[in-house]
Amino acid sequence: MKTVLITGCSSGYGLETARHFHAHGWHVVATMRVPREDVLPRSDRLRVLPLDVTRAESIAAALDAAGPLDALVNNAGIGVVGAFEATPLAHVRAVFETNTFGVMAMTQAVIPHFRARRSGVVVNVTSSVTLAPMPLAAAYTASKQAIEGFTASLAHELGHFDVRVKLVEPGYAPTTRFAHNCGVRVEDLIPEAYAAFAAPIFAGYAKPALVTTEADVAEAVWQAANDRSGRLRFPAGADAVALAEVRA
Repeated sequence: MKTVLITGCSSGYGLETARHFHAHGWHVVATMRVPREDVLPRSDRLRVLPLDVTRAESIAAALDAAGPLDALVNNAGIGVVGAFEATPLAHVRAVFETNTFGVMAMTQAVIPHFRARRSGVVVNVTSSVTLAPMPLAAAYTASKQAIEGFTASLAHELGHFDVRVKLVEPGYAPTTRFAHNCGVRVEDLIPEAYAAFAAPIFAGYAKPALVTTEADVAEAVWQAANDRSGRLRFPAGADAVALAEVRA
């Protein structure tokens, strides 16, 4: 029976992905900064552990408690929405610490174990902004684009040891509140000079033509984790699939 560790499981994609893997018979280590036992079913195949991907000691403790893994899903992420001109660099750095360096730190920590066993898979969850960058999300887009390049390069590097590395690219999910995780209000990052530009963009977000569900992402992660081909990218959700086809 295989074991997966998933980051960012308190809500959204991570929570649904944990449920999905558990429903398919895997042992699941669901991690989150502040553990919540109530959001997941009680099971001897499911454990909830504290994990802050920006802290080395937290990563080490979680991996030690988790034991041997067959898969790592780097799902934890935060975002910031607003005009880049008005976005404090402290918030930009916070986004990169979680979305980019946190993913790299988690991946680096599991590589020796996967390499020694010549087995394992790392699934990095990015975003459809890597397929079609959207305005008012420059810092977030940059943090996710960095992981796209990182993952593509690492797939070659670790493929030599039979370790697989995959990308899941979710589309737009109106229920996701990632932009609230930086402790700053969106309206504070829209200066008057950008108001007219921003208004129709936010109106489009409120009524999207296509959306991605949490189940879409969980299924894409599941497919990526079990894929044995050389495929790298797995768009998740109708809008992400459409964007991927346009880019191709």
